[in-house]
This record gives sequence, structure tokens and C-alpha cells, in this order.
Amino acid sequence: MSSTSFKPAPLWALVDCNNFYASCETVFRPDLAGRPVVVLSNNDGMIIARSKEAKALGLKMGDVEFKVRDFLEKHKVAVFSSNYALYGDISNRVMRTMETVCPVIDQYSIDEAFVPFSGALAAQAEDVAWELRKRVLQATGITVSIGVAPTRTLSKVANHLAKKGPGVVVLDDMGTIPSVLGEIPAEKIWGIGRRQAIKLRTEGIRTAKGLAEMDDNWLRRHLTVVGWRTALELRGIQAIMTDDAPVTRKTLVSSRSFGEKIGDVQTLGHAVAAFTARAAERLRKEGLFAAGIAVRIQTSPFYEGEQHDAAGQHVFTEGTSDTRLLQGAAGAILRRLYKAGPKYARAGVMLYEITDRRHRQAMLLPVRTEEDEKRQAKLMAVMDGINAKFGRGKVRLGAEGLDDVAWQMRQGHRSPRYTTRWDELPVAKC
Repeated sequence: MSSTSFKPAPLWALVDCNNFYASCETVFRPDLAGRPVVVLSNNDGMIIARSKEAKALGLKMGDVEFKVRDFLEKHKVAVFSSNYALYGDISNRVMRTMETVCPVIDQYSIDEAFVPFSGALAAQAEDVAWELRKRVLQATGITVSIGVAPTRTLSKVANHLAKKGPGVVVLDDMGTIPSVLGEIPAEKIWGIGRRQAIKLRTEGIRTAKGLAEMDDNWLRRHLTVVGWRTALELRGIQAIMTDDAPVTRKTLVSSRSFGEKIGDVQTLGHAVAAFTARAAERLRKEGLFAAGIAVRIQTSPFYEGEQHDAAGQHVFTEGTSDTRLLQGAAGAILRRLYKAGPKYARAGVMLYEITDRRHRQAMLLPVRTEEDEKRQAKLMAVMDGINAKFGRGKVRLGAEGLDDVAWQMRQGHRSPRYTTRWDELPVAKC
């Protein structure tokens, strides 16, 4: 082939924000440079994000805050409550900044995006990746790691290597990729879960290289088409496109410990309805549907009165993301679970059997018409739009009640919502 007709093979870049939640907290706090930072879960319960300095101290994901409080104080760790308004807005700014370099961005999660490189972008892949990294840092203050490779799965591998130091890693030489895969455990590969890893170990396969070399028939039979596609990707064959990418979640949980213990079913119902609304909003944002909902209510294990821990579920005939349907089911479950007398410390909602539109279970005799579906989608879109513009919960269903202070979570360490609230804008002094 002549050089004039040669076109570089398309590549995929995975851009991943480093220690994203913790990094968001330091953007407007230059005084925290070099200091360990942790972010706590809802109600300030446990550690869900750590800066590299906090990791170096040995702090773990899931460490309970009150158990490590003395350690945090001793090492002068900066502690923050979750500030999802800030994280979501900075995520959006990161993605929009990347679009100034690359025209197509396929956002995978709040802190990750796949970026296709073709033509001139592929020919200068490493230079483009470094430019992306530089521009995002300049525009948002967030440091990203970028892995570039012939397939999405291999770009995940490259990104893993990039996080270890250089910041950008390009794996575009299929002659050297097998040796790289030989150093990576099979269970670390995107799309390979615990069950698949167990099946591979029974065959003596422990590395990504071994997975890539497995027989296609065995892969399809034991790891299904998803595992087979993953192996193809490790061989450099693009087999996972946008519509085939592993669903980012199988379940979606919205739960919280209450600021004050709750004894009456009405207030408890408001909390469960609010949690359901948040979960439904996240479903719609990701274009997903849930075929089942579960509710759980609990007293505190340290409660001196009567203990009660109960859970129930409901399965829908069709997957849904309609807040009204989900809240109706959650309320019915709660009424079955509720027991008068105990004071409840926690409640939660879990949506499960989650699928996207392509895999949504269809009914031979649909419960709702296509016109009903369109009206529902339009109503939910209007609610989401208003709440996105004016603040969460500005428009809500009656089941959520008014602002029940009793079940609002504790956020004793929340930073200002610098980028989304006029009254919390950062102030510069000179």
C-alpha cells in the first residue's frame, strides 16, 4: 500500500479523572496542596474517596469515619462531606473542555469518558492525549490519566498503566501488548466479574494474556458473548462499541441514615419517596430502566428499644424510570414493612434488574400505550430540567412531603457549592 493511501487504524482513548471527588475539593482550596484529603459518604458515614496523600497514609475505601477520627486528626487529614452538586458540575466542565480538542466524547461515568481517535487524531495519538491532559488541567484544575489503544478494553488497560505514573500511555503496538497483558490479573479486566474470574481460574487462566488466548467456543459457552467480546478486544479486535459496552450498573441504591430517628410512618414515607425520586432521576440521566424495586428500613443496632430490620420488593411487568410508578411501589412496600413502636435510624431503596432501552423487556400486551410512554417521558424530562436549573427538589411529587428536617442527612464537612450556587461563589481577596 502506498503511503498516500495509508490511514492510521482508529484508536480509543480512555480519559479518567484522578481521585475525582477528592480532586474536586482541592480545586478551590490551594491551601490543601500536598495535604491528605478524604470525602465521606452520605451522612458522613465512611470514606468513599481519597487523595493520593490519604492513600499513602493507609486509609481505605469504606473506613468508618468515627473509627478513624483520631487518626484523621493526628495526620491533619482534610475531611469533606459529599458535595455532588460540585462534583457533577466539574464533571460537565471536564467533558466540555475535552470537546474543544476532540469532537466526539462518549462519557461512561461521572469521571470517565471514551474518546475515539481517527484520522489525524490517531496519527498523533500521544500528542493529542497530552494536549487533552494539559487543557483539562488548565481549564478545570482536574488531573486526568489517559490510556490509548486499539480497543476500549485495551484503553482501560493503558489507563491503568497511566495512573501508575506517566499520566499518558499509548498501547498501539500489538507485538508488545501480550507481554503487558501477562502482568495483569484477568479479574482486573473491564467486563470480567467475580464469577467469570472463578471460571477462568478453574481452567488455569489467571492473566489477561491467558484470557485473550482462550478458545472462542469455550469463551462463548462459559463466559457468554460478553466474555468472548472482551477476549477479542484484548486481541486488538474492536468488538465493544457504544451499544455493546457493559452496563455501568446492575443495581442503583439510594439510602441514608437519618439525622434524627423516626417513629411515624408518614415521615418515614416522605424519606423513602425522596430516596426513590433521587434514584429514578439517576436512572433517567443514564437512559436506564428498572424492572424491580426493593425497600429496607432499619433501627440502629445500638438502639435500646425494640429492634426492627425489614425489607421487601416489587417486580414491574415492564421496566420503568417513572418516578410516580416507582414511588407508588415503594410506598406500598413500606406500608407492609412498617411496624409501629421502634424508632428507625435508616431507610434505603434499591432499583434492580436495570437495563437500557435496547434490552428493556417488552410485553405482548403492554400495560401502557406508546402515547402514555411519551407523555410520561415528557413529564419526567420537564421535572428533571426544572430541578437541574433551580436546584434538586424544587419540583417534586406530594409523596415526598415538605422539607422533613428529621431525615435530612448530616453534612457537617460539606464544602461550598462553588460553581452552582450564587450565594456560595468563591471569594477572592487581594
